[in-house]
Amino acid sequence: MSALQRSEALVRARLLDIHSYTVDLDLTRGERTFTSTTVVRFDCAEPGAGTFLDLAAVELRRAVLNGRPLDPAGYDGARLALPELAAENELLVEAELLYSNTGEGLHRFTDPADGAAYVYATLGPDQAPRLFGCFDQPDLKARCALSVTAPEDWTVVGNGALAESGGGRWRFHPTEPISTYLVTVVAGPLHSVHAEHDGIPLALHARRSLAAELDREADELFEVTRNSLDRLHQLFDRRYPFGEYQQAFVPEFNWGAMENPGCVVFRDELLFRSTPTDADRELRAMIVCHEMAHMWFGDLVTMRWWDDLWLNESFAEMLGYRVAAESTRFTGAWTGFAARRKGWGYDADQRASTHPVAGNGTASVAEAMGNFDGISYAKGASALRQLVVWLGDEAFFAGVNRYFEQHAFGNAELADFLAALAEASGQDVRGWAGSWLRTSGVDTLRLEVRYDGERIAGAAVVNEGSRPHRIRLGVYDRTDGRLVRRAAVPVDLLPGGLTEVPELTGAPRAALLLPNDGDLSWAKIRLDPDSWRTVAASLSGIDDELTRAVLWEHARDLVRDGELAPLAYLELVAEHLPAETAVAAVEAVLAFARAEAVDRYLAPEHRPAGLALLGRAAEHLLARPGAGESLRLAALRGVVESADSPADLDRLRAWLAGDGLPDGLRLSPDRRWSALVTLAAKGLADEAAIAAELAADPSDAAQQGAARARAALPGADAKARAWAALFEGELSNRLLTATAEGFWRSGADELLAEYRGRYFELVPVGGERGDRVAGVLGHSLFPRDRATAEVVAATEACLARPEPTPGLRRSLLDELDDLRRAVHVRAVQEG
Repeated sequence: MSALQRSEALVRARLLDIHSYTVDLDLTRGERTFTSTTVVRFDCAEPGAGTFLDLAAVELRRAVLNGRPLDPAGYDGARLALPELAAENELLVEAELLYSNTGEGLHRFTDPADGAAYVYATLGPDQAPRLFGCFDQPDLKARCALSVTAPEDWTVVGNGALAESGGGRWRFHPTEPISTYLVTVVAGPLHSVHAEHDGIPLALHARRSLAAELDREADELFEVTRNSLDRLHQLFDRRYPFGEYQQAFVPEFNWGAMENPGCVVFRDELLFRSTPTDADRELRAMIVCHEMAHMWFGDLVTMRWWDDLWLNESFAEMLGYRVAAESTRFTGAWTGFAARRKGWGYDADQRASTHPVAGNGTASVAEAMGNFDGISYAKGASALRQLVVWLGDEAFFAGVNRYFEQHAFGNAELADFLAALAEASGQDVRGWAGSWLRTSGVDTLRLEVRYDGERIAGAAVVNEGSRPHRIRLGVYDRTDGRLVRRAAVPVDLLPGGLTEVPELTGAPRAALLLPNDGDLSWAKIRLDPDSWRTVAASLSGIDDELTRAVLWEHARDLVRDGELAPLAYLELVAEHLPAETAVAAVEAVLAFARAEAVDRYLAPEHRPAGLALLGRAAEHLLARPGAGESLRLAALRGVVESADSPADLDRLRAWLAGDGLPDGLRLSPDRRWSALVTLAAKGLADEAAIAAELAADPSDAAQQGAARARAALPGADAKARAWAALFEGELSNRLLTATAEGFWRSGADELLAEYRGRYFELVPVGGERGDRVAGVLGHSLFPRDRATAEVVAATEACLARPEPTPGLRRSLLDELDDLRRAVHVRAVQEG
């Protein structure tokens, strides 16, 4: 499809006013295609002018504008020319379209568990033309009325409330005005659970083979949904605006969830085939709250263009964590944000591809995909937390509610939101936005302390950045072997200067002084030497879990910047992680330690020592008296994924056979496949073992595990089969990702060197297969463990070629940036 340019969108928005879409889908035409018939009613501000409709069809059957058949030559496979528009127009378009297997457009999935077929539409940011002919840009909102013909044993759900059904026909009431990318339909032999809260009909849907999982999880999902609705109704003057609230859990979904009004779609892994940790449940609760917040931020009021994506995602991210913490049992949700979400954003904001939170200059929809990143989510949410700290809740939400009132069912941009905030608060929010939303990069807050014996002679925080910060400086003392907060001193930091903290002058010496205590701002921190020595010796002795999460992230940042050796970090992990109680922190630390500290930052000859340290940490946590099930599950995962020595691998084989497992635990399906992938990569599991495991678990998750394990086999034939599947096959999005994730896990050096050369030769044209495939090839298949100058040069040469699409180019640029960082870290170690 031709990517819509912003200049084209501006012209079309000035010209058109879309009243309604009536969309009729026939899903009974086989496994490859479906038919879509659309009637669009719209006005034109300049009668006689022309424009175009977006449509991605394999066959345009007919197009009739105001009773006049249109010339088929006016359709180029992506755009249908609409000449000589009237003031009032009606366009009928009938076309045959392809199902997708990459989670873009109308995705079709056949469940290997029972052979049942399912479809669902996911249309952001520019995939709506793969479902129906439309004017696909966020600021051309319209009501949408959907009808569907489906097999008689299917259930169909969509954005609107059901009007009538029978004999395989489903008709839905028109929606409120929504953007085209928010339209959805979910269909198949669904299992459903219904409820009601505060006059709002609620429903949960999943495929038939996950009926038991949905029934098991329904009570918690409905509880989080009810509590989230209640909390958002307290914060917002306008009630939930889209009638029913349905939540559908679908297979092979690319995102965590999608905020389609009235019918939110989630990846069905969130129904937990394997036993979840509390952190898994907490993350799911946050996602439910995040998507519900989108009903206001994103759906009721939608960004005018993709450079204001933050108006959707930053607000939903901030409110997702806040509402989860305030209205569900997951009161420590902000610890999860600090432990694993902010790192994603910090990394993005330190790459060459960093961009401002708002007004980032997105010139085309093709560029928009790259901005669904840690900046638009985690950094934007952190910026909003700073704004709330500065303005206060009352003024902030007064401005939010004014914004909703002024732009309900319409579109807005940064200036509109700032105007509403300024009117409500009387503060210079435009100046704040200039510093926080229109600049890029991470500020560093550096602590400087002088002592006079056992007293603090002076303390100051140096802001090595361009933004003002309102933070707290945490003061911690040793008390009965623990580190306890004595005080949290408010400090207002001006950009680029030193701010004294007079409250500490003359105070008793502290064991730890922590800038950004409570994690209220977006900044890297650097401690004074005494405070870092305290952290190195006593991190696990800090009472407050959010403080520990902030310090674990600080240690991670030191490793990435080459200021803390990876082995020293792993020693810190081995010393303090076994005592950690925050499951989200445990999972985040183990993930970074394995994937980055060991696999990228350590030279190959040092990796066995690194894995031994990591395994020791996980084993000690697993054996810790009193550790709950969630901590032990997280530790078990760490033990499996760090297995390297012959003894470790023998233990994995025994666990797979059901022998010697820690008391009270079992290897759930996901962990069994993780163990089998490790053994396959070591040459200790073959095709027969993979096939036997797959026969025992005929699910799609097992198919993905098998694809990952087969790609991880070290032999030349196995690598050739995996490579052909990646570049010549038609794997679904999930099987493609699994194959890519397994590929570089093993193999002779000469063989992998050959494939690295082939990778950089072939990957530039991977973007022609769509954004999702490009993302997998550019990220999941990137040879990221080879932190060498040769791979840096090959990536640079690849990027110098003209073929990479914007999405693929962004993936490769980010991998190159991370690769250069890894090369730097290794160079520092080698000294």
